[in-house]
Amino acid sequence: MSLRPADGRRSRRRYDRGMPVPPWEATPVPPWDGRAERFPRPPAAFVLLAPVVISLLVQVPAAIGIAAWQHVGWPAGLLQVVLAAAGPLALLGARRYPGPTVAVIAAAALADLLLTPDLGPPYVALAFAIVLAVARGAVVWAAASVVVAWVAAIALGAVIGVSWHPFRIAFTTLVLAACFGIGSFVRVRRARVASYRAEVLRRRQTAEQRERVRIARELHDVIGHALSQINVQASVGLHLMDRDPEQARTALGSIKETSKTALEEVRSVLGVIRDGEAPLVPQAELAELPRLVAGVGSPGFEAELVDRLDVPPRRAVQFAGYRIAQEALTNVVRHAAASRAVVTVEHAGDEFVLTVDDDGAGVRGAEGSGILGMRERASLLGGSVAVGESPLGGTRVSVRLPWGGAE
Repeated sequence: MSLRPADGRRSRRRYDRGMPVPPWEATPVPPWDGRAERFPRPPAAFVLLAPVVISLLVQVPAAIGIAAWQHVGWPAGLLQVVLAAAGPLALLGARRYPGPTVAVIAAAALADLLLTPDLGPPYVALAFAIVLAVARGAVVWAAASVVVAWVAAIALGAVIGVSWHPFRIAFTTLVLAACFGIGSFVRVRRARVASYRAEVLRRRQTAEQRERVRIARELHDVIGHALSQINVQASVGLHLMDRDPEQARTALGSIKETSKTALEEVRSVLGVIRDGEAPLVPQAELAELPRLVAGVGSPGFEAELVDRLDVPPRRAVQFAGYRIAQEALTNVVRHAAASRAVVTVEHAGDEFVLTVDDDGAGVRGAEGSGILGMRERASLLGGSVAVGESPLGGTRVSVRLPWGGAE
């Protein structure tokens, strides 16, 4: 049994009906793309103000409480509060000037350490400044500022008679090193996220470009074939209008049927573009080849179908084979100046083979968009298209597709 028609069952998925899988379904989406959608970036104002607010809440109330508890007097207490607030307020410039900001805050922390009572709150603003500076790439600024301030604190402390406990020196050094580590981690993570987003954007753009090419190929095949048939039948109708009105009427009927079919297919393609819905009409299959071959026939041109198939291949292969045969016959009618064309379909090994021969003008140099579209359509399924000389004297288009379609 050969070239059996579709069984009428309609699938909701396009590729089950013979249409190739769209690129966005075939291209794997990176797993981190979904995470980026579920966990968006925090607002820029929050990133800027959160360190400022946290540092103020930790340092200023503690400085006021310590100054009141130790009865240091108004001048010394005011100086302690001002130094406690200077660092957090300087963090407002960390976004635009991360390097100078960490230098200013390191100087404020040094002054707070040397000019205020030994018992005081931790200078949290310096930790935030180091992390933000390293995360934004100002590593040299951060390292130079912290090293200079730390060496100055130890040296000037010895000069003014302040002794630092070795455990305090080691603990503070470890805390500063941890701030550099956190900043480096944030910087690397931000770079990876930026790279991931760029890769996602590139893949989406590539998928969109491939889909545009696929849509252009579908419209080219449908509209090109239909207009070619309409042109031929219109020429026949005009030529036979007076001599053979019945034949002219047949040509007009063919034009009506061809335009109706083409309009339905164009609406189907545009419906997928607009709504993403599966087409409501079955996709073209090899069972439609007899109608296709009969439709291109006209006075002075004969088309023949040689069917050597026992069973039809997978629907995706049928759809590609039908479209390639359609484009090949369109090229024959429009460019070959042929009087005969033979379409052959057969099963050779594990391949579906489609051959279109004509007795026209033969192979002509450069390949047009029609041949390119055939090759692209075949390559989607892992097949190939060869164009050469035909035994009939014209051109042979030979198509080989995997019987079961691409894996």
